[in-house]
Amino acid sequence: MRRDLISIDDSARLVEHVREALADKKPLRIRGGDSKAFLGRPVAGDDIDTRSHRGVVSYEPSELVITARAGTRLAEINAILDDAGQMLPCEPPTFGGEATVGGAIASGLSGPRRPWAGSVRDFILGCRVITGEAKHLRFGGQVMKNVAGYDVSRLIGGSFGCLGLITEVSLKVLPKPRESRCLALDIDADEAMRELSAWRKAALPVTGACHLDGRLHVRLEGGAGSVRAALERIGGEVIDARFWASLREQRLPFFDDPRPLWRLSLPNDTPLVDLPGAALLDWAGAQRWLKSDAPAATIRQIASAHGGHATGFTQAPGIEPFHPIPAPLMRYHRQLKARLDPQGIFNPGRMYADY
Repeated sequence: MRRDLISIDDSARLVEHVREALADKKPLRIRGGDSKAFLGRPVAGDDIDTRSHRGVVSYEPSELVITARAGTRLAEINAILDDAGQMLPCEPPTFGGEATVGGAIASGLSGPRRPWAGSVRDFILGCRVITGEAKHLRFGGQVMKNVAGYDVSRLIGGSFGCLGLITEVSLKVLPKPRESRCLALDIDADEAMRELSAWRKAALPVTGACHLDGRLHVRLEGGAGSVRAALERIGGEVIDARFWASLREQRLPFFDDPRPLWRLSLPNDTPLVDLPGAALLDWAGAQRWLKSDAPAATIRQIASAHGGHATGFTQAPGIEPFHPIPAPLMRYHRQLKARLDPQGIFNPGRMYADY
């Protein structure tokens, strides 16, 4: 384990900041590296910065669990795990190295391996959270067999700070694959979808599948024998593995298009859809990135018609970032918010105007 990562417990200051905000009835905008400030509605509130609360609390590679404070940079966690031959399988983006552990959990963004390995939420074992009553509570545990409060920990994932301020999180990690190969095939999107379906049925060790500009990019990971057999079946051109990091970090030329960026999340058996703009198919088609000037209502109607939802990744007039949810589900959201943040001081309006 790397020993050069400075570890600082600044939770007392964070709790006091929340206590003062409650007394003054002032909302708070939770921030770490601010690498995902573009995602969600703007928040009017005093900044509460988690970056001073940082460092690894515990990590024993044989236990496959790492516990880190929220202000720790995700890139530093990845480096520690890499030194031990391990990884976060859900591949959350680091966005230029500025993303923090707390922000990764709060946003719930996963990388190309997500359909095969699981989402960020699936790897949360426990967390510590400062609630809207300035209570510093622990949910879940540091080991997989301790499931007390586990569901609450998972609710924090993808909550965008609306339920509380994450101060610490315990994450399940896994060994890096023994073998990894990356390929590209020049085929159209229709053929790519058919091939991916066949490979899924054949249980090939695919852990990344992206179609862009007439090329299907495939990542194969696992035992040497299974990867070799898949290579022989698929064929194609061997490509640099750095493609997947560029995709995860939104550094591919596709993302340079000045039009608004949309993310459509769809069932994995959704057929090709005629989208109004330039599209990139990720997650074997279950995630479709779209660069488009089309009205938000048009894009969301397409996503809804196929059982999915659309998220706006560009802050622009007239674009609500998150897909509207049914009234019964919104009532549940409000009830949960009222329990954990009764005065509504944390990131008010970040996800929805009245949440």
